[in-house]
This record gives sequence, structure tokens and C-alpha cells, in this order.
Amino acid sequence: MKYVVTSDKSVDEVCSAMEKAVPEHKFGIVGEHDLKATMAKKGVEFHNEVRVFEICNPMKAKSVLSVDMDLASALPCRISVYSDNGVTKISMIKPTDMLKALNDDPSLLAVAEEVEAISISIINAVK
Repeated sequence: MKYVVTSDKSVDEVCSAMEKAVPEHKFGIVGEHDLKATMAKKGVEFHNEVRVFEICNPMKAKSVLSVDMDLASALPCRISVYSDNGVTKISMIKPTDMLKALNDDPSLLAVAEEVEAISISIINAVK
């Protein structure tokens, strides 16, 4: 259900690469969350870097929501970049697996497969 790769780059380097790779794949970054910083603002100490990118292609989102508005809770797609025991990792929940748990409409599976392939391409481009 998860797609996870490691990188020899730092979290900051991977995050910088995301800024270029996402638009090159015709997606946009609609949000970026620095979870370590957010926790620190709330007085919670956390040692690992954790950044979550929300990415979206509006046409793909429209095609999904046109079939099932309940899937709005699964959008936008997320790619996480984080340090784990000193290793930089990049991960996502596979859209195809998430969809199987939420809706079995065959037209949605085709979109999920396409989004998953693009997301994997983005991850492989930045690692």
C-alpha cells in the first residue's frame, strides 16, 4: 500500500527538487507542511524532519470527484519527505490501493493508475 524509496540527498535537497519535478509532471503543489516545525510551534519536540507535499492535477481531481464526491477526503495526493534514523525517505500511499478501499468504480481505477505512475515518476525524479 505504501511506496517508499531512500535518497542519498538531504531532506532539504529533495524538497527543493520537488519544486521543479512536480510542475514538470503537470501537477501543482497546493500545500507543503513542515510537520516538525508545526509540532515545535505547539511545544512538541520532534527530532526527525518531516515535510508533506500535497500535489494535484485539477483535471484528474475533477474526473474523480465527478464520479464520487466522497473521494474529496482522499484529495489532494500526498508525497512525504522525511528523515528516518538518519536516512532520507520519500513515500506515498499508492492511489490504486487507497481507491480499492473507497470505491470500486472501474473508471476511477484508470485515473488512480495514471496518478500513481506519475507520482512514482516524481518520486524517482527527486531521489
